[in-house]
Amino acid sequence: MTTNPIKITDTTFRDAHQSLMATRLRTEDMEPIAAQMDEAGFHSAEVWGGATFDAATRFLAEDPWERLRTFKGLMPKTPLQMLLRGQSLVGYRTYADDVVESFVDRSADNGIDIFRVFDALNYEPNLEIAASAVKKSGKHLQMAICYTVTEEGRLGGSIYNLDYYVNKARNFLEFGADSICLKDMGGLMAPYDAVELVTALKEFLPVPLQLHLHYTSGMASMTALKAIEAGVDVVDTALAPLALRTSQPAIEPLLVTLQNTDRDTGLDLNKMLEMGDYLESMLPKYRAELETPRAAVIDAKVLSHQIPGGMASNLVSQLREADALDKINDVLEEIPRTRAELGFPPLVTPMSQMVGSQSVSNVLFGRYTMISEPVKEYFRGNFGTPPSAVDEDLKAKVIEQDGGVEREAPVRPGAALDPEMDAAREAISDISTDIDDTLIYALYPQTGLRFLNIKHGLEPIPDDMKPRTAEQQASPSASQAAPADMSPNARRFNVYVQGQRFEVDVDPSDAGTVVTSASGAPAPSTSPSPSVAPASAGASRDGSDAILVAPMPGMLVSIAVKVGQTVSAGETLVVLEAMKMQNSLPAPIAGTVKELPVAAGTQVAKDEALAIIAP
Repeated sequence: MTTNPIKITDTTFRDAHQSLMATRLRTEDMEPIAAQMDEAGFHSAEVWGGATFDAATRFLAEDPWERLRTFKGLMPKTPLQMLLRGQSLVGYRTYADDVVESFVDRSADNGIDIFRVFDALNYEPNLEIAASAVKKSGKHLQMAICYTVTEEGRLGGSIYNLDYYVNKARNFLEFGADSICLKDMGGLMAPYDAVELVTALKEFLPVPLQLHLHYTSGMASMTALKAIEAGVDVVDTALAPLALRTSQPAIEPLLVTLQNTDRDTGLDLNKMLEMGDYLESMLPKYRAELETPRAAVIDAKVLSHQIPGGMASNLVSQLREADALDKINDVLEEIPRTRAELGFPPLVTPMSQMVGSQSVSNVLFGRYTMISEPVKEYFRGNFGTPPSAVDEDLKAKVIEQDGGVEREAPVRPGAALDPEMDAAREAISDISTDIDDTLIYALYPQTGLRFLNIKHGLEPIPDDMKPRTAEQQASPSASQAAPADMSPNARRFNVYVQGQRFEVDVDPSDAGTVVTSASGAPAPSTSPSPSVAPASAGASRDGSDAILVAPMPGMLVSIAVKVGQTVSAGETLVVLEAMKMQNSLPAPIAGTVKELPVAAGTQVAKDEALAIIAP
């Protein structure tokens, strides 16, 4: 007879597809089984938060608030859960307190019942405002401790030992936590470490303890079982078609394993299989997103590089967009080195994105030739206190870029920020006065504004944001082979004639122009990629001009100079948001700004010309 049934949170609609396919699953493809999910008997369903908010607006042309309301209507019985990054909310920086309070309030009103709140550094001051806002909303506050290890690979060592996690749990209880979650993003928690940790926490916790695992290393199902035996109250799983790999353990084998024990889930296997059948039939349309360069289901190397599930799928996606997927192994080797230099932060968003994006930059352009703005903010203390000492040479480089003055780090980074909501309302006043739209802009001023223009009919939906059928995935339009004599400066245009799109390759005849990457080095020779010409039509250039090109796809956030302005080598010309991080791109040579071919707010392709400098 079941005396202490383990409760299950299903992650299929959020973390599962975030981990496996860079959060590309569309609402329309989840709706058909939402009502079945509601009847399944889960403790809760994680359907929102994390990267879903960003991905919906940036890649899918979907309103994330509407997605939440849709789930609430289809799943009235099951508590809906979200992942909230503390003062970073669902973004990649520290937001002002008024943004945090407003976002939590609107999330609660739109349908969230359980808020899983964490900070990427487990830094308590970054949790104060979010936790307080959740309690004020009357919803369930779950405080999550990010689980990680250092090089030793197991619980222990000088940083992430048993005392560290016990002390964090005690501190998090002081926020009024209704439950505590151990959040193992990288699949690094070994089964017997879970027994030790769960046993220690259950001795004093007055609230339920939940376990969130990723399968990446292959240990998660074993770890979940040992944690259940040790007394954990709730575990996260996903339906089999979107489980394992870098996602969560599958519910189906765990359900059968626990049948007729005192921890029997009480869930119906046939209901799980039926929902899984639907997913199997639907997922072929996401074939490209589900592709991975690895043949193995597990990645044993995660025990070395420690990359969490969502970060892994994002890295593959970002490297593919940058036409550099062949560099994936180099990036995986670089990540542990970069993480150590940043003081061993837990690899969870936004720290995982910062470490991952910086590692990609280090591999593609040279180590710290280009330091992203968030990494600079991290060294300035604007994300909180690093777990251990950072690399002093790297810190000195950031200080040098700040004019040689070390900035005093705030105790609570959010307290140092001015309110942001009024400015956000004003910025989109001509588009919308809706508070949810205002929050989209406040979170993502560049990509969010683009989405709002699409949502309100001011811009058409780009082709790459439209849904694709399984047939389209199976037979994508083949790219035409480039002529053998086409130069590396060739670019591909999209040309529209009477509503039809044609791809046209254009090869500049001025072979003397120097094309440079963000690091100032000659841009690598690549096959033609969707882009625009390096300079505006009809521009006259001598052979000594230098062209700053986009080192990777992204959005041109801002332009720091004007045409005709004299600049020094290394001076910031533009800010490019790439891989979800803002990067200041420097002038490759000293000279005069001759052209700025792309307007701020424009989505640009890899190798697209951003500035032309005459010496």
